[in-house]
Amino acid sequence: MGNCVSLDISCDQTLHHACGCLFGDGNYIHMMEANLEALEKTMQELEERRDDLLRRVVIDEDKGLQRLAQVQGWFSRVQDVESQVKDLLEARSTQTKRLCLIGYCSKKCITSCNYGKKVLKKLKEVEGLLAKGVFQVVAEKIPVPKVDKKHFQTTVGLDSMVEKAWNSLMIGERRTLGLYGMGGVGKTTLLACINNRFLEVANEFDVVIWVVVSKDLQIESIQDQILGRLSLDKEWKQETETERASRIKNILNRKKFVILLDDLWSEVDLNKIGVPPPTQENGSKLVFTTRSKEVCKDIEVDDMMEVACLSPDEAWELFQQKVGENPIKSHHDFLPVARKIAAKCCGLPLALCVIGKAMACKETVQEWRHAIHVLNSSSHEFPDYEIGKEKLIKYWIYEGFIDGSRNDDGADNQGYDIIGLLVHANLLMDGVLTVTVKMHDVIREMALWIASKFGEQKETFCVRSGAQLRQIPKDINWELVRRISLMSNQISEISCSCNCSNLSTLLLQNNKLVDISGEFFRFMPALVVLDLSRNSILSRLPEEISNLGSLQYLNLSYTGMKSLPDGLKEMKRLIDLNLEFTRELESIVGIATSLPNLQVLRLFCSRVCVDDILMKELQLLEHVEILTATIEDAVILKNIQGVDRLASSIRGLCLSNMSAPVVILNTVVLGGPTDLTWLLYAQSLRILSVSGPSSIEEIINREKELSISTVHPDIVVPFEKLELLKACNLDELKSICWDPPALPNLRQFYFEGCPKLPLSI
Repeated sequence: MGNCVSLDISCDQTLHHACGCLFGDGNYIHMMEANLEALEKTMQELEERRDDLLRRVVIDEDKGLQRLAQVQGWFSRVQDVESQVKDLLEARSTQTKRLCLIGYCSKKCITSCNYGKKVLKKLKEVEGLLAKGVFQVVAEKIPVPKVDKKHFQTTVGLDSMVEKAWNSLMIGERRTLGLYGMGGVGKTTLLACINNRFLEVANEFDVVIWVVVSKDLQIESIQDQILGRLSLDKEWKQETETERASRIKNILNRKKFVILLDDLWSEVDLNKIGVPPPTQENGSKLVFTTRSKEVCKDIEVDDMMEVACLSPDEAWELFQQKVGENPIKSHHDFLPVARKIAAKCCGLPLALCVIGKAMACKETVQEWRHAIHVLNSSSHEFPDYEIGKEKLIKYWIYEGFIDGSRNDDGADNQGYDIIGLLVHANLLMDGVLTVTVKMHDVIREMALWIASKFGEQKETFCVRSGAQLRQIPKDINWELVRRISLMSNQISEISCSCNCSNLSTLLLQNNKLVDISGEFFRFMPALVVLDLSRNSILSRLPEEISNLGSLQYLNLSYTGMKSLPDGLKEMKRLIDLNLEFTRELESIVGIATSLPNLQVLRLFCSRVCVDDILMKELQLLEHVEILTATIEDAVILKNIQGVDRLASSIRGLCLSNMSAPVVILNTVVLGGPTDLTWLLYAQSLRILSVSGPSSIEEIINREKELSISTVHPDIVVPFEKLELLKACNLDELKSICWDPPALPNLRQFYFEGCPKLPLSI
């Protein structure tokens, strides 16, 4: 009886389940085929919506946005359900074949019922995902990391300095820190270490901002870097400097920030940039690097720290890293020689790295000893000298190092690009002016050593700049020497005779030359560069200069030259002649026939003024690309602007003693200058009209105005008599002048079509 009761219960449950599948609310068996059709169709719609949504996400991600978490979650759920639906649909054929009684029953009722139940459940899940797959926004801006990690090579000797700087900045109430030291000593690397230390205390600050300042201190560039770091939209790109400053200030006033300024050359006005000053109340910090201790004082930092050269032990460690162990350990004689070479680098990291890498391939003790001999120069006794970037590029061109192709404004892009790379690598340093560079004495000796094939061809170079020489050195190997620099000495007379068949460059500028014998120039057939500038007493050149048949560049600027030698007409390859600031030079009549291949002629602030005769000569120079001139007559100024080829070649005009009260300049044809500072020489100017389109960015450039004022202290107030200034269609014009006392008598200022000029000017 017990078994019968148990069997009855089991049958009842089975019957109840079967009836539920056939006639109950689920109706799983009867509705199986319809639900499968709906599932397949709805799944297809879901996949299409997923694909459409994915395309939107990809477009936004390409813009730098990050997909929303809810969108990613929806994609994941669709992926999961997709595989489950696939499994159900693959079993479709098997399950539907079991149906009987017009689909109301199944040969395996329980199995079919369970399958039908899963199909209905999955259908509802797919329908739910389809309904939820509607997103107005699929991606948003990526949150700005509080600290942007800097990557650099392993440091030597910086750990203690990093710790000292960090403690100075973070302990107590100090808010500002200045790091100063010479170029190439590791200031930027130290600042990068400090930047990365903020990763350890990221929760204490809202944002750490790294800004590269550089010498010209462009407020707009600094603002761009700050706003870019804050990852704002690009609306600020069209804003004025003042509007950007306001935007930056509004944002940073709500944040606890750190500003890291790299390569600061002068005091910076944080308020003008829009950066609130770090205070105890806002808890913010300011750290900067500079080459000048005075900058630290000007900014009145809470603390300043000198980044000095490495100690002897640290220098030796870095040198060994760059050389590698094999050369030094291969022979016991290597060690003392290697230490001497490392010591010659004076603890300068850049020199240690470059010379260390160069010595890595030297395998014999003799080679290492020779390196000491070459590097054992007294160059550290001589001061560093600056050289104009343009002059340096000219040397390179005429020596054949670069091709010298110029762009529309006469600049040599390749040359400036190379200089930029060398400065960035700390092989050159920026000068006091943005147009000059200089080289550290240790780097100079290293460069000479490498250029002379690691000393094997030492006699091909003679560099003794600033050595207080009073005569030409007697130890020059004239037959082998290729380049000589004796600039900035006390040499007054050259009377020697020499056979210099290989000499290509001779730099004698900034001496006290009075006389050069004809014998000196008699045997220099390969000379292409001759610089005699800034020898103010030098009044004549010997006729034997005609022997310099290969000469392409001759600089006689700032000399007392009274006339040019007849022998000049034999120098048919001469393409660059500089006669600027030759106050005694009386005439250059006949220059067009004597030097028909001239491409560059500079007469700025020369006694030789452009008149009708010289105008005709200039028009005969078919190849001229760069021209600077001195003009005293307003009619001549008008005429030279009317000759397109001449006007487009003009890079500088000195309007000397011009009595005309009105001067009209057409900057479209005047060779694309970026400023009109040279007009300061026209002290009687009362009306100035400048029209474009042109590349004019400012009327008075600060550095050029200071340079002119130094040479001409009588020009105290720029444009002292100017009453009317008219500027039209100058797309790039950003400012009129930097010095408030300038333009003291300006009565009217009319401008039109100058979109970059602030309205508050």
